[in-house]
Amino acid sequence: MEIEILVVPGCPNEKPVADQLRRALDDVGLSRETFTTRVIDGQAEAEQVGFTGSPTVLIDGRDPFAEPGRVPGLACRVYRTPGGLAGVPALRQLRQALKDGGGARS
Repeated sequence: MEIEILVVPGCPNEKPVADQLRRALDDVGLSRETFTTRVIDGQAEAEQVGFTGSPTVLIDGRDPFAEPGRVPGLACRVYRTPGGLAGVPALRQLRQALKDGGGARS
């Protein structure tokens, strides 16, 4: 499984999403899995990778939280979580995305 966090420079949610992702990986029995963080610093790169906001978690190249109609761009991202809008996916959502391998939305 290839996991990557995409962020804009200086994203305040970079550490929170990394911490949440590490916990989710541990919770679903994927403690040995690692992930990388990549900084997206230009509009062309954002369009090339389909980056719709920071932070974005990719699992095997797919965004399990993609929302139809979102335009790629350098911006902060807001997630719809069971507790309301948030800057990172909920732990439960990340666990499910990892179990699904990134192919389904949670």
